[in-house]
Formats: sequence, C-alpha cells, structure tokens
Amino acid sequence: MRRPVLRPALAYPRMVMSVALAAALSASPVAAQDTPVAAPQDVESVDAIIAALYDVISGPAGQKRDWQRFHSLFIEGARLIPTARSQQGEVRHRVMTPEEYASTSGPVLEERGFFENEIGRATEQFGNITHVFSAYDSKRTEADPAPFARGINSIQLLHDGTRWWVVSIFWDSERPDNPIPERYLHTGHDS
Repeated sequence: MRRPVLRPALAYPRMVMSVALAAALSASPVAAQDTPVAAPQDVESVDAIIAALYDVISGPAGQKRDWQRFHSLFIEGARLIPTARSQQGEVRHRVMTPEEYASTSGPVLEERGFFENEIGRATEQFGNITHVFSAYDSKRTEADPAPFARGINSIQLLHDGTRWWVVSIFWDSERPDNPIPERYLHTGHDS
C-alpha cells in the first residue's frame, strides 16, 4: 500500500505567515517603557492629537518647547520625514526619530520663533488607523501678516483602544510648481 505524499512546501509559507502574524500581534504594548505619559486631552481624538502636534512645536523666539509632551504623542518607532527639492531638482528626504527632530530642529524653532497652524484637513479612517493630510502654514511670529512657508503634513495615526498615537509625519512644502490643492484647504475637521 502506498503512503500519501505530504506536501509541506505548500503549507509551510502559510504556517510561517500565521506564526509571524501571531507574534506581531502579541508583541509588547504600543508605548515604550520610556515614553512620557500623554495628557489625556492631547490624545483623546484625532482633532486633539493634531492640535497638540501643532501647539507643542509652536512658540515665540526664546521659548523652550515642551519636548516631553512632544514625545508623549508618538508611538515607539515613530518617524518624521521631511522632503524637499534640491536646487538641482532632485527630491530628497530625511528620516528622523522624534528624538532626532527635537535635537536638530528644536534649537532652531526656539531661537527664531515658529508658529505652525493647520489651514485645512482631509482625513481617511479604517479600523484602528487614520491618515490625515493636514495643510499648514508657518510663521515666525503669530502677528506675521503672511507665512514664510506652507505645505502638507501626511500624518499616520493609530488608535490602540485607549488613545491616539502618531506613527509617522511625512511632509512636503508648497512651491510654485507644487501648490496645495484646494481640496486640502477646507476648514472643517474630520475626526
């Protein structure tokens, strides 16, 4: 009598994927041990965490920013990624952790003054994830008549069942050849 031929090669990839998915889902909690505790009002809704992001980096020249508050908004492993075009027309990007952003950009924001305000938003949500296209303008003082820069922050958020976390912020500035589309300049917030 012939024994049936087992085909483990076909079942193996599915088993590996199942094990990998189970391991990923049973991983440690969202927050790292050293993540500061967020103020509940900063992370209770999409509107709240977006407002906290803009508020925490904004302030007049000479004012220290609350970098503990800033860090409390971000999930472990979060990234901030500015993009720009070089004078030669090449698209460039830089990947930073929240710590790297605070240490490199923080002194400049505090020295020169910086106010970033949301001027429009488009939000998409599915399950625990939310994507926010947040149009912004940047000024050195709140009284400046016109911004020195505008652009879009592409912000990815996660809701862990208790609070909102920033997963990444990926941004590009408005330029003559890259105007902010009108659809992102509406004033209503979707949360």
